[in-house]
Amino acid sequence: MSPRRRAPEPPLPVRDGLGPVRIRIRTGGRVLDELVSRFGGAAAEKVSRGEVVDAAGVSITSETHLPAGAVVFTYREVAVEIPVPFAIDVLHWDENVLVVDKPHFLATMPRGRHVTETALVRLRKMLNLPELAPAHRLDRLTAGVLLFTVRREARAAYQSLFAQREVFKTYEALAPVDPGIALPVTLRSRIIKRRSILQAVEEPGPVNAETHIELLDREGSAGRYRLTPSTGQTHQLRVHMNSLGIPIAGDPLYPDIVEVAPDDFTHPLQLLARTLAFRDPLSGKDIRYKSTRSLGD
Repeated sequence: MSPRRRAPEPPLPVRDGLGPVRIRIRTGGRVLDELVSRFGGAAAEKVSRGEVVDAAGVSITSETHLPAGAVVFTYREVAVEIPVPFAIDVLHWDENVLVVDKPHFLATMPRGRHVTETALVRLRKMLNLPELAPAHRLDRLTAGVLLFTVRREARAAYQSLFAQREVFKTYEALAPVDPGIALPVTLRSRIIKRRSILQAVEEPGPVNAETHIELLDREGSAGRYRLTPSTGQTHQLRVHMNSLGIPIAGDPLYPDIVEVAPDDFTHPLQLLARTLAFRDPLSGKDIRYKSTRSLGD
């Protein structure tokens, strides 16, 4: 397999923790006409302020014409977001990587209505690291160890570790105890997450998700579990725990969808990315990071 070609660097710098958005021209012709037809009058204002540039970094004007397929760049309009009232703890920081202990409710990177209240944007601004990029992702509701690359040159090496499943990850979860379930157990199934549908589902077909589940300790009817995935499907751990009949405490999606107010941070999903271990692709050293957070607090 040939190495993945690195995307060219955007012609606009990171601003307020956010990189520019890339817009592909669909019809060709006068750029201003297409931008206004797609994005409204705000696009004209951006052009007049010189905030839209072509791939070479040249400002688009009211008279700029580009062919279909060309790209332009600008900064997105950011809505006011409800602040996530929890801090990000730094576990390790060197010239190549930044490893943090992400809190619950904070998305890894901008997506949908979560833009500024994300770990990536917060950390870029807080630590003045404009080239910071996530090497992998954690669900917004999952807390724990999250690794970012600090400089662009190191990005591919660390992202490929996760893409090639060369990282050993363990999670902890709080969930009910069912004496009828024989543990430890390894679940293998096919999990599919469809766009615009909140829940992922298990379907017949080739296995694409595998999780080893152990009960570490219990107090009454509640237990603390170690979950060791060997794959990384969306919502995999939540789906597998639910399929056993012991859904993770605080889960607003499994088994049933529960409406949660955007400003309600009182009932976090009791799922924590506890450890991350791998052989460092640049130094060759065996590395292990561990979350210091506790579930149930």
